[in-house]
Amino acid sequence: MANEKIKLTSAEIASIWTGYMNDSLSKCILGYFLQHVEDKEIRSVVQFAYDLSSAHIEKLKEIFQQEQIPLPIGFTSEDVNLNAPRLYTDMFMLTYILNMGKAGLLAYGGFCAMSARKDIRDYFREGLKETSDLFDKSSEISLSKGIFVRAPFIAYPSKTDYVDTHKYLSGFSFFSKQRPLNSVEIAHLYTNIQTNLMGAKLATSFAQGSPRKDIQQWMLRGRDISEKHIQVFTKALLSNGIQPPVSSDISITDSITPPFSDKLTMFHMSLLSATGTGNYATAAAASQRSDLIINYERLSLEIAQYAKDGADIMIKYAWLEQPPGTQDKDKLVTKKEQQ
Repeated sequence: MANEKIKLTSAEIASIWTGYMNDSLSKCILGYFLQHVEDKEIRSVVQFAYDLSSAHIEKLKEIFQQEQIPLPIGFTSEDVNLNAPRLYTDMFMLTYILNMGKAGLLAYGGFCAMSARKDIRDYFREGLKETSDLFDKSSEISLSKGIFVRAPFIAYPSKTDYVDTHKYLSGFSFFSKQRPLNSVEIAHLYTNIQTNLMGAKLATSFAQGSPRKDIQQWMLRGRDISEKHIQVFTKALLSNGIQPPVSSDISITDSITPPFSDKLTMFHMSLLSATGTGNYATAAAASQRSDLIINYERLSLEIAQYAKDGADIMIKYAWLEQPPGTQDKDKLVTKKEQQ
């Protein structure tokens, strides 16, 4: 049966809708970056990322049109002020794209896995390859400029072994010392430190530019949450004699002119919150020490409440776009009775 005769599944609709929202946001941010980036090598990767987002938007528009599904509103030129003064350093832009590449690898892999129709799988498979190229390019430039933050090093193991006691899973004991962190746990602590560092910087920059008091306060609250979580994860590493890797200059400037609409920045922080919750869930599932699992679970609740409060603000200003959904059958029945 031809693809065009097979309707998209709910998972495929969700994937293309989410992809369009994310790429329309990225195009606005990367377009602004292009106006201010000075370093030639960094400009090349910003341009590469911008071109990818632009091409993805056009391809997704074709899919929506072919399926006769309303195109999402997403984000447009009205959500970015390209003439706003520089808010981010070149190093921040590069680090942002590096993190965007990491998130994109996970997103496109998930979209591809949820898609059944070949043309949709082909689109996301190509997107996965392109995002892999973006991550590779940004990684190489970050390494060459000395700002790629590597995960902590540990001694190579000299043998393989099995867990021989239930104490291995325990993170709390008044009578014995906690076992050292294993490499899997260290990897997730490192990853969550890095994502929270980026989140804290973005929240600060968004608060700096927003003209609305409630959004300023929400953004600064997000910064404080990220900094608190960094401290929790850093403490876990330091207690094992591991110095957490730190980034170099990825700072923001002192400009208070907003380059992006509050609608865009609120969506972006909500997206980061969702990503953070997913990262914590993955880390909790992969970690074997109970104290780490408990930390991830309680910190996830804090992110969830923060995201809920952000959604309330977006609803207040009519900025929260609805994903495609099923029809409310009760409302249909009621409407029919009223006719």
